[in-house]
Amino acid sequence: MSDAIPAATIILLRDEPRFETLMVVRHANIAFAGGAMVFPGGRIDTGDHAPNWRDHCDGVDQAPEEQFAPRVAAIREAFEETGVLLARRGGAMIGADEAAALGPWRLRVEKNDALFLEMIAGEGLRLASDELHFFARWRPPAGVGHRRYDTWFFAARTPEAQIAEADGGEATHVVWAPPSVMLADRDAGKRKMIFPTSRNVELLNVSASSDDVFRFAKERTIRLVEPRVVERDGARFLTIPDDMGYPVTEEPLESAMRS
Repeated sequence: MSDAIPAATIILLRDEPRFETLMVVRHANIAFAGGAMVFPGGRIDTGDHAPNWRDHCDGVDQAPEEQFAPRVAAIREAFEETGVLLARRGGAMIGADEAAALGPWRLRVEKNDALFLEMIAGEGLRLASDELHFFARWRPPAGVGHRRYDTWFFAARTPEAQIAEADGGEATHVVWAPPSVMLADRDAGKRKMIFPTSRNVELLNVSASSDDVFRFAKERTIRLVEPRVVERDGARFLTIPDDMGYPVTEEPLESAMRS
């Protein structure tokens, strides 16, 4: 079994008209989590490690070195999949019109991740990596699932007035809803969620606002979550440690693998 693939994802939040998070529905024919509702994200590309990014990012010195490329990747993936871009021009976050004007770039970046740096530099923008709050890191055990991702989760407030639209490729559509509604849809069989997504939506659901999410993420000790398979009374469960702050810490392996 090869090493887990480095990846990053972003939990975009808003408080108006109510506290909601943004999720995307993956295309049903995609190999990993096809048809599932997930946070925007994907694998960390070689270009996300480019040293030149340091000249075009805010908050470079405010986060650990190991989070540098994951933060770039998280912002890039959000832009590719939803069109939302966490970036500043002249010290102010870009708005809806400026983000929409980058539509042609979005199509190009989707085809070639390395062009993201060219876009940011050429448009005179700076990534707002300082707006990302480290929320979680997950890495599944070998042997569970056919693909393993070592995924960094970040939470961020969606720039005011920017509009999320699915790319129509990996993401078929976007969904804004409170975490409680996302979970209710999952439980009713209306939405499909993989194990890490379910646990992190449940964790979001203990908060009532974006500020609550950021505060909770800062206050709790965030450790690498490595689920493991345990057997009890002839049944197998996918489980995580119970001291990480998650309201739900296990799921029957059969349903976890089916999600």
